[in-house]
Amino acid sequence: MTGAAVREPDEILLGFTRALRAAGVPVTPDRSHGFLEATALLGLDDQSATYWAGRATLCAGPDDLARYDQVFHAWFDAREGLPRPRPATTPSVSVSGFPEAESAGEGAETDEVLRAAATSVEVLRHRDVAGLDPAEKARLAALFARLRPIAPSRRTARHQRWHRGTLDASRTMRLSMRRFGEPAEIVWRRRRERPRRVVLLLDVSGSMSGYADALLRLAHRFVVTGDRVEVFTVGTRLTHLTRAMRHRDPERAIVAAGDTVPDWSGGTRLGETVKVFLDRWGARGMARGAVVVIFSDGWERGDATLLAEQMQRLHRIAHHVVWVNPHRGKDGYAPVQQGIAAALPYVDDFVAGHSLAAFADLCTVVSRA
Repeated sequence: MTGAAVREPDEILLGFTRALRAAGVPVTPDRSHGFLEATALLGLDDQSATYWAGRATLCAGPDDLARYDQVFHAWFDAREGLPRPRPATTPSVSVSGFPEAESAGEGAETDEVLRAAATSVEVLRHRDVAGLDPAEKARLAALFARLRPIAPSRRTARHQRWHRGTLDASRTMRLSMRRFGEPAEIVWRRRRERPRRVVLLLDVSGSMSGYADALLRLAHRFVVTGDRVEVFTVGTRLTHLTRAMRHRDPERAIVAAGDTVPDWSGGTRLGETVKVFLDRWGARGMARGAVVVIFSDGWERGDATLLAEQMQRLHRIAHHVVWVNPHRGKDGYAPVQQGIAAALPYVDDFVAGHSLAAFADLCTVVSRA
């Protein structure tokens, strides 16, 4: 910014919010104020932190992410970064959003900083994602990269040679015959294993809107780390979302999901959408022998009897059915909603889905199914 007057940081940041509003992003004064608070908390020296703070506070939904990216890069890159001078040595930032120690010689002070950072991250992992403030949501988004879902496996009819297992009598006999009947090496075999298909059904109705971003990020981790994963959204209709989730970049995947799903924050017709899934995809092979995971709070506006019938049908053809409810991990919760009450008899695992720690536990449940 040589040769120009140095502007105040708040003036630059508020100018960015006005540019976003001009580009069509519905930035309200409350969101602008939240953006300033988040950047003050995360620090203005890190452009990446400013990006995440703005994305978490200024974007109202997936439709705004593409325009936000364009305006952000045009606004800040044209000004060579943030309006604060950069230090001679740029401090490194850990994945959790906490500054790392600048030198190993700080001794006890460094240890205290690292312990405080680790404790804060652990607290954040157990927080309900629907109740996080914008700065915490920005930090949580980076933590999703630590999830490593492992696909469950199933045994096939084919066998492979192995160092132990069951005796491969035919192969052992053939080896003996090549030696004219002399004793040969005993050959063992075992059945081959291949990944079992995982199907994710994400409830994107209004009652689940606080968890929509986190569920999409979790689905993205399943897709990018596994080969046989299918993703659908359920609400007033069923939408196949697997292609959108195949982007390696989670932000691009969420933008693509926003362009694909037509019924964000609508009603919930679980019985009808599960029936459509089974009629069109599930019964023809996608759900057969698969691990099906349903993310929903169970608020059903349709016929609960239809949901019970379709869940019974799903349970007959799937290998394992998991229901993830964000309220399951809260004190005093009881599954009294008509949707969840109708579905529970046909569910193999009923687990919580309100925090990053709960999502990590879910990954373990799926891998062992």
